[in-house]
Amino acid sequence: MVVGLLTVELHFPENGSLKGKRTLLKRLTERLKQRFNVSVAEVEYQDLWQRSKLAIACVNTESREVDSTLAHALNTVAGYHEAELLRHDLEIR
Repeated sequence: MVVGLLTVELHFPENGSLKGKRTLLKRLTERLKQRFNVSVAEVEYQDLWQRSKLAIACVNTESREVDSTLAHALNTVAGYHEAELLRHDLEIR
């Protein structure tokens, strides 16, 4: 069993409220879940309205599948026009 964890920190420069951030995050997390069958959770900055840290997890029997899935998920996050990707970290075990 191989487990991959991708963490991404996001900045929402145009957002002005927590409700707005939740709406934007919901769109992004649903897109990731539907396209890549991953688990997604906001793990930090829940009380800040322009910042978020997401954890994206994937489990598979092959490490290259986990790596590929999370690379595609990262590309989706990076291409999300409503947020700026500040940093990311990938762990595969």
